[in-house]
Amino acid sequence: MSLELEHDCPHCEESRIFYKAASMTVHLGTKTKWRCPECNYAFIKINGIDSSASA
Repeated sequence: MSLELEHDCPHCEESRIFYKAASMTVHLGTKTKWRCPECNYAFIKINGIDSSASA
């Protein structure tokens, strides 16, 4: 897995390069935390599903 990810940042209100802050294996799969270096906004992805997704 890459150490960088392009993703929309809701705080910066534009697409940014996020950097991997942490990664671990949990019972649901691989949990990865991504952080925006501009504003420190962070989100978590578990098996490709991210916490920043709107419902």
